Amino acid sequence: MRKHFVLACLILLALSSLFSCKTTKNIKYFQDLPDSGAVVTLKQAEYSEPRIQIDDILTIIVQTLDPASTEAIYRGNIIGPSGGVSSNQQANATQATPAIAGYLVDKKGEVELPFIGKVKVDGLTTSEAKEKIRAATEVFFKQPSVIVRYANFKVTVAGEVSKPATIIVPNEKVTILDALTMAGDLTIYGKRENILLLRDNLDGTKTAYRINLNKSSIINQPYYYLHQNDYIYVEPTKGKAAANDLSQTRTIAIISSTLSLLIVIASRVL
Repeated sequence: MRKHFVLACLILLALSSLFSCKTTKNIKYFQDLPDSGAVVTLKQAEYSEPRIQIDDILTIIVQTLDPASTEAIYRGNIIGPSGGVSSNQQANATQATPAIAGYLVDKKGEVELPFIGKVKVDGLTTSEAKEKIRAATEVFFKQPSVIVRYANFKVTVAGEVSKPATIIVPNEKVTILDALTMAGDLTIYGKRENILLLRDNLDGTKTAYRINLNKSSIINQPYYYLHQNDYIYVEPTKGKAAANDLSQTRTIAIISSTLSLLIVIASRVL
């Protein structure tokens, strides 16, 4: 019986050593760049302003020499007594999507402003929308100053990142690297060479891009600067499935070894 007891202990020790090993993976971005201190100049994608789409929400502020006369337009941006939502609410994907202050672009591509009426803005940049709204405002007010910004410029990052979320970004010039950073970066199991980006087009279609973060050329691609409502999905590697299987195998092995050890001990005692 002593021989069986020693054998069971050796098997348990061997299994523990086998399943405690972990392979280190190469998770570095831009692997085509040299590790030396040599300066590498990279061509960056040309930034183009995103176009306003139906269901976007815009913050629109009109200022004149008489602030009281344009207060109604300003108040149209405010939802609820707080006038908006906190950054924590915006970034937390586990919470229900809060109401966002601003003017909704309706199904006809228009915003409706107090006194001014309806102004068609879909397909325009915020700079173009500002000039169009200013022209409409000049009919009622002298020398108005107009500000137009996105209130719901959001991108969604899902899959193998530390903090999957729908993120409302503070400005409209944001890159895919910015979005991944806001989501806590990829986990060790994120597939860096095959990230999926889905983008809405103005004609109602979607464009799918496959992105390889191992290549520095991504900064010169049309997807480098994100558009509102972009959806980024980080696919898990085969290593995650293997890790899950390994965890299950380790648990089964430990249980089996423990049972074997208990049987040997019981046989010696009895």
